[in-house]
Amino acid sequence: MTTRARATATVTWPEANARRLARQHLYGGLASTRTPSSSPPSPASTPSPPSPPSPSDVVGAMLGAHAQVLSAAELSVGLRGEGLTRTDVRTALWADDPARRTLVKTFGPRGTVHLLPAADLPLWTGALRAVPTGPHPFPKGARMSPEQVEEVVAAVGEALRGAELTIDELSEEVVARTGPWAGDLVVPGFQEMWPRWRQVLHLAGHRGVLAYAPNRGRKAAYTNPGCAPLPGPEATAALLERYLYAYGPATPAHFAQWLAAPRRWAAGLFASRAGSGAIEEVAFEGAGPAWVVAGDTDFPAAPVRGVRLLPYFDAFTIASHPRERLFPGRASERALGGGQAGNYPVLLVDGTVAGVWHQRRSGKRIAVTVEPLEPLSAARLRALEAEVERVAAIVEGKTELTVGTVSVGPHA
Repeated sequence: MTTRARATATVTWPEANARRLARQHLYGGLASTRTPSSSPPSPASTPSPPSPPSPSDVVGAMLGAHAQVLSAAELSVGLRGEGLTRTDVRTALWADDPARRTLVKTFGPRGTVHLLPAADLPLWTGALRAVPTGPHPFPKGARMSPEQVEEVVAAVGEALRGAELTIDELSEEVVARTGPWAGDLVVPGFQEMWPRWRQVLHLAGHRGVLAYAPNRGRKAAYTNPGCAPLPGPEATAALLERYLYAYGPATPAHFAQWLAAPRRWAAGLFASRAGSGAIEEVAFEGAGPAWVVAGDTDFPAAPVRGVRLLPYFDAFTIASHPRERLFPGRASERALGGGQAGNYPVLLVDGTVAGVWHQRRSGKRIAVTVEPLEPLSAARLRALEAEVERVAAIVEGKTELTVGTVSVGPHA
């Protein structure tokens, strides 16, 4: 029979929300510069003014920036760093000097394309390759045997070593190195059928043998980042602690949803880390028993104030729970697509979702429409205007703000 230790602290939703926003550089004055893997400062050291976060600092704090649409990722990063622009993000990704490439575009949590810090790639690949897979999503005739999967992943890594290939070039190499079966057009794609081997493209990313290279014209290209993944147990333990540092208090179900992992596996990981003393339980308003990194129980008393805009699939809106507290009342109807966060860019007022917005770009001109769910005061309208100007600076354009109804649907 197992027993649960009594929670030693109670955390309210405003406290948790304020700390999450601060640690993601979305709300000033509360963010700690330490992460769970950092060493404490020396008592004899003299504190120096914090420097503005770099793109890799920001992406590390977010635990990855969703980058299926790269412009949304650029905005997510820019909104968290003073003076950062999309050019800074692109430089961190694609600089001619490899030493300046501090970000990697690859397959991250949930098997979706993310920006990740280059320095953290061994941790991410070690953790992601250790996450158990769910039911096979493809029909029986399209599937690959475990041996075929390993053969394709090895072929991808070999083909991309020291090379940058488009998907068509990579496909030719994989089929040549494995066999015609890998090229059978059996995988449903975007209005076409893809070759069989494409179903493990994301797995090659999780194994550390595939990442995006700079586009060749309008075509995506890939390369082998030469990553040696950390051992699975070490990597999953570190990723859990980083997740709790950024989004705690959280439950195993929250972690499993964020990672697209089985709940039973997540519960086992939490139990293991709790047993080792690495994480501790708290009582979390609206969620019941939840967890934080051991000793990380300081929360701000002051509530969040201010107006922020966040783009599609921003990490904060996807990973924050309980979702009904972040999307209260009408916000859950207007800003969640079938209960899924990230489908709409959102307006935050005092730290919670209070509207949606949309941008339409034509050259340097960007028409921004913001739809608040409740009328904004004069002070908040001025704050919104300032936030739209920040968006303009990040995306390097000129904005025109309209406060009114957003008429487009999700992903528009």
